[in-house]
Amino acid sequence: MNYVLLGLTLGLAAGISPGPLLTLVITASLRSGLAGGLLVAVAPLITDLPIILLAVFALNRTPAWALPAISAAGGLVVMYIGVEILRSARTASLADGTPQPDQATSELWRGALVNALNPHPYLFWATVGAPTLLTAWRDSSVYPFGFLVGFYLLLVGSKMAIAWLIDRRAGHLPVVWYRRTLLVCGMAMIGLGLLLLRSAVPS
Repeated sequence: MNYVLLGLTLGLAAGISPGPLLTLVITASLRSGLAGGLLVAVAPLITDLPIILLAVFALNRTPAWALPAISAAGGLVVMYIGVEILRSARTASLADGTPQPDQATSELWRGALVNALNPHPYLFWATVGAPTLLTAWRDSSVYPFGFLVGFYLLLVGSKMAIAWLIDRRAGHLPVVWYRRTLLVCGMAMIGLGLLLLRSAVPS
């Protein structure tokens, strides 16, 4: 099995799939410029290592209540960020000048928090990523690294590309459409937060 190709395929699929982090990449690119979008895009590089280690070394030992609890906390955080975006959309302007470094840096921590409390990375690594790493390790000690490099190359790279595209178009976007885009992103974040809360409730 070509683990690099597998990692690239899974990374691209995860990178362009709709979700809280992708929505935040779009919002940060509009609000804080390219730097903000890129910083949100690299958030998985900060938050995923503990998730991977947990999934690999405690794959079948995670308490049953853990994922619902993470999903509920993640839902609340995503909804809070959505409300924050909606509030900023009322007076948002594209004529504010170059985003301040502190503002862009804060986007990184928003992205890290959203990703850390998003249950999807936990589910992916527990059900797909960790088993693949263990299988790759049995074939060769080099293969797991090929899988990880391929996966994160396109997971992060695709989100960076989206941030760049959004930033390129932002300068040509009328203020009214800029505000409408922020409203859509804010409502999308709230909707995703509600879905995360719903998934935390046992059926």
